[in-house]
Amino acid sequence: MNNVDVVVVGAGQAGLSGAYHLRRAGYEPGAGFVVLDHSPAPGGAWQFRWPSLTYGKVHGMYDLPGMRLTSDDADPERPSSEVIPAYFARYERAFDLRVVRPVHVTAVRDTDDGRLRVETSAGTWSARALINATGTWDRPFWPRYPGQETFRGRQVHTAQYPGPEAFAGRRVIVVGGGTSGVQHLLEIAEVAAATTWVTRRPPVFRSGPFGQDQGRAAVSLVEERVRRGLPPQSVVSVTGLPMTEAMERARALGVLDRLPMFDRITPDGVSWADGSTVEADIILWATGFRAAIDHLAPLRLREPGGGIAVEGTRAVTATAACTWSATGRRRARSARTGRAEPPYGRSGRCWTRPPPRSRS
Repeated sequence: MNNVDVVVVGAGQAGLSGAYHLRRAGYEPGAGFVVLDHSPAPGGAWQFRWPSLTYGKVHGMYDLPGMRLTSDDADPERPSSEVIPAYFARYERAFDLRVVRPVHVTAVRDTDDGRLRVETSAGTWSARALINATGTWDRPFWPRYPGQETFRGRQVHTAQYPGPEAFAGRRVIVVGGGTSGVQHLLEIAEVAAATTWVTRRPPVFRSGPFGQDQGRAAVSLVEERVRRGLPPQSVVSVTGLPMTEAMERARALGVLDRLPMFDRITPDGVSWADGSTVEADIILWATGFRAAIDHLAPLRLREPGGGIAVEGTRAVTATAACTWSATGRRRARSARTGRAEPPYGRSGRCWTRPPPRSRS
């Protein structure tokens, strides 16, 4: 059994930010805290992104606290799967975070002594608190439709998107109204025999810049839902789709002409209740992801609405677990002040100070 004050699960933006502030608060890696990451290398989910998603298409990202991503490192023509993992790797080295990987966390359980038991593929840790920063990449969401198993073509999810070359000369249906779905659609349309865009709701396009004020407004909408214990909605539902020059050109060519969601999948494509059909060789599901928190199930954090009620970044439950879903500077501020520390203790008690640092 390994004993620490805090276990951080995940080494993406959230996990690394948490580890940085634990170090600043005086916790030592190994004795005071440990970061467990399931990936084989630094980079979080970014290391798995498709090659055609260059850093320029990402439109930037928040700097990790204490170290900027400089323009010399952030070549907009390089794949984001190279730029951002390299940045994360430098960050881990610079602050000596000693991330333990690859480690798969299987379960987190309360214990009678008020601590948490973190069960993993590499052994068991006992901790006073846990910061869950596992993100969503490991839980791609595949909708189910009647007849799906009869489709004779290929079905692919964004998580396995191989790049546009794999769709050359094919008839492709892209399902999903998020940013990734639109990026896939624009790329595939240049090489495919035909494309069809299908979404549940009509897309909302946004013109003009998306600045800090718009970002804060989007975050506040998400926070309002999670305060009530509801699952967050999709990113695009609160941000809209940015109307770039590439999207303007695609719209002029009819690529962005959207159809409502189909009712059934057939062996040769999809069909609607009115009898209309579209034939396809490939269905690309750009339908997003769900929170990768199965390992937290023993803690019973979920509310009846399916979400986890939080206050800031703190799970409002009688457990020592905390899910950090916020990113960037906002999370950094909450960690510095201590006002959004996870609720340590049990029986409904919610401590507002961090656990005492290890003296070993």
